[in-house]
Amino acid sequence: MRSQVVMMRWFVVRGVAPGAGWGFVIVGFLAPLLLWCAVSYVPWLWHPDILVESPGGSQTFAAGMRVPVAAFAAENAALAAAGSAPATGQAVNPVFLPAPHAVAVAFVTAFTTPPRRTGDPWLHESLLHSCALIAQGFGLAILVGVPLGILCGAYAGMSRLIEPFTDFLRYLPAPAFGALAVAIFGISDGPKISIIVLATVLPTILVIANTTRSLDKALIDAAATLGASNRQVLLRVVLPGIAPAVWNDLRILLGAAWTTLIVAELIGQMSGISFFINQQGKYRNYDFVFVGIIAIGLVGLLTDQILAAIGRLLFPWKRTS
Repeated sequence: MRSQVVMMRWFVVRGVAPGAGWGFVIVGFLAPLLLWCAVSYVPWLWHPDILVESPGGSQTFAAGMRVPVAAFAAENAALAAAGSAPATGQAVNPVFLPAPHAVAVAFVTAFTTPPRRTGDPWLHESLLHSCALIAQGFGLAILVGVPLGILCGAYAGMSRLIEPFTDFLRYLPAPAFGALAVAIFGISDGPKISIIVLATVLPTILVIANTTRSLDKALIDAAATLGASNRQVLLRVVLPGIAPAVWNDLRILLGAAWTTLIVAELIGQMSGISFFINQQGKYRNYDFVFVGIIAIGLVGLLTDQILAAIGRLLFPWKRTS
């Protein structure tokens, strides 16, 4: 009975019981971290490789090698049959899955130690460059997509003119235009920005149009009854009415821009955080690869929370629990 009461307290339709909200947030972040710790630190759970400490009499192994458990056992069986000293080692995860503490150390190292190759950008330089690309690409997408989306949602004629073709274009993967973008804009940042714009402006038009159409029609009818012109209805009813929802839509669409960025930065001259991750992968520094990936998530989360805070200031009547 007590467990049922707790469940009813934590799960409320279209809401969260008082005091339970932050509990969900903490659990949501801790669960993946605990799973990562489990597969990293519990040997019997999932450690498919052996880190060779001493090769013994083996001519195949060397200290520091990672080999599959089955291969390690087979080599030791052959050494035993030949009367040679067995190899020794400890169970570990594959090199592509470093432990949380190794990633934490690498996170500090990436900001304090110069890049391995002279001329390569630091982690913070790569992040700043990527943020600049996002700001330019997403900013241009908003300037084009939001007005068109509002017009499509407000006027049926504009919807029939723009939305069908936009719906067709959005199924074409933006990176497929990479070769054309390089031919038009060169190999620097131009093609990257154009790909981000192309990938985000199309869903922006459709999402904003749908948000505009979802505005309560009673508000529009009431304004028209009071003698408001089409222009007044658009500027004084539609725009204020959809502003909070549009703001939240843009927060979601910003995530799509970041997703596109990783592919866009590989077009032309590789740069930004994608270059950092790619280089560390070539060096087999997978702890630094995780650092780059986590850094993207942290920047995205921070940006989203800043936008959410600004939204609460701009639209205080829309605050939710």
